[in-house]
Amino acid sequence: MGKVLCFIYDGMTDFEMTFACHLIKMFGEKELLTIGYNKEKVLGTSGISYIPDLTVKETLFISDVEALIIPGGWNTDDREEIFSLIRKLHNEKKLLCAICAGPIYLAKAGILKGYLYTTTLDKEYLKNLGATYDPFPRETYVDEGIVRDRNIITAKGNSFVDFGVEVFDAMNLFADNDEKKQCAKHYKGE
Repeated sequence: MGKVLCFIYDGMTDFEMTFACHLIKMFGEKELLTIGYNKEKVLGTSGISYIPDLTVKETLFISDVEALIIPGGWNTDDREEIFSLIRKLHNEKKLLCAICAGPIYLAKAGILKGYLYTTTLDKEYLKNLGATYDPFPRETYVDEGIVRDRNIITAKGNSFVDFGVEVFDAMNLFADNDEKKQCAKHYKGE
């Protein structure tokens, strides 16, 4: 059974990742593991507490990882270990999925160059958050709700249903495109 990692941290916007995790766990029959810098409790913006299953450093030695999901939120606790994991998985052509502000981890890891992507973090937004630099390669930014380019999926925060559906689809877990469309319609209430 392949593993899907979900990076959790204090201040993450947890609703953005829970739908993707729900689909994977309930219908994808994958092992879903939360990862953090340590195994201490983290608090999402919802007020819900989470405890990581593994540390980011421990995941560097797992061989059957299929995907990494990174929720949005604003956290300035950048550590090389998350960037090392992202680069390792990217080199292995594993699925990298980030939503809202989450793509900043991909940008800081240096893997977005040459990839189409989206994010909620435009230059002005970053400035308002107190960021001192913009790590994004803006020439490949796409102003869309969700963007899938090869093994990278990025989305704006309000596209969390489409994000979950696209992650599930990228893992080849839908029987066909009609099933994908029906899933999206169901969860959007259309």
